[in-house]
Amino acid sequence: MIWDQTLIELPPLPRGFHLVTNEVLAQAPSLANCEVGLLHLFIQHTSASLAVNENADPDVRGDLERHFNVLVPEQAPHYAHVMEGPDDMPAHIKSVLIGPFLTLPVSHGHLALGTWQGIYLCEHRDRADGRKIVATLQGRW
Repeated sequence: MIWDQTLIELPPLPRGFHLVTNEVLAQAPSLANCEVGLLHLFIQHTSASLAVNENADPDVRGDLERHFNVLVPEQAPHYAHVMEGPDDMPAHIKSVLIGPFLTLPVSHGHLALGTWQGIYLCEHRDRADGRKIVATLQGRW
């Protein structure tokens, strides 16, 4: 069993759901050597999250953003944490709902995602710096 760990850095992205599969794969070079294993991705931020969903139709990403903005509105009267702006507390709630990590199967040097699946960076802030993801690969080479 071999372990490998890499820090993946993504550039600043606007608020929304962004397909980042290619960026993740480009920065996880040991994946190609793995015959069978698991890739664990952990985002090091509390106002963004990771998800797996539709990789073909960008309307899905827009629909998700609109739905989450209705589910967790910015102008809710009960938020106490408001010092970092009106989008910050909703961003924390969205991050808790979606989650900070993914564990994905690796098979023959590739992610074993379904045909229509891709990795999303779910950016919940209006303006955020780049995001960092710890990628830990465990597997058999």
